[in-house]
Amino acid sequence: MSTATGLAPQSPVISKGIVTALIANLIWINASEVFRYFVFVMPMMRAELPMVPDVAPMNLPVFLIWGVWDTILIGAAVFFQCLMFDRYGLNARTAILAGSLLWLGIFGILWLGLWNMNLTSLSILAVALPLAWAELLISALLTRWCLVRHR
Repeated sequence: MSTATGLAPQSPVISKGIVTALIANLIWINASEVFRYFVFVMPMMRAELPMVPDVAPMNLPVFLIWGVWDTILIGAAVFFQCLMFDRYGLNARTAILAGSLLWLGIFGILWLGLWNMNLTSLSILAVALPLAWAELLISALLTRWCLVRHR
């Protein structure tokens, strides 16, 4: 069977590098998310929005939803990064581009929506967005390292 380009479709292969990247990102992104939330976002949101009852909570339902969020984020990050590396090369420039585009698409939209609904402030954005950008840049560099190491 061929595609519109005349090339035979390739079957996806889950390599040792991709599995390692998923595990590395599972550890890194979860640690980064927990640090950012508990050290910066939660206290800043509570200070900024004291009129909102139970703003920025941490309880079992929130923890479970956060687990779903992180699972989606990690899967999307590694999948998108692997596509970028496959298309543009396994180099640091592609890692920076992949991390930045993913950050803009996920965290940029999330925080822009929160700001648009008056659920955050510019001071929170000034802290949360750069930390999230660093998180996804490191994530992309980790994925690159895993893929290079397990070629």
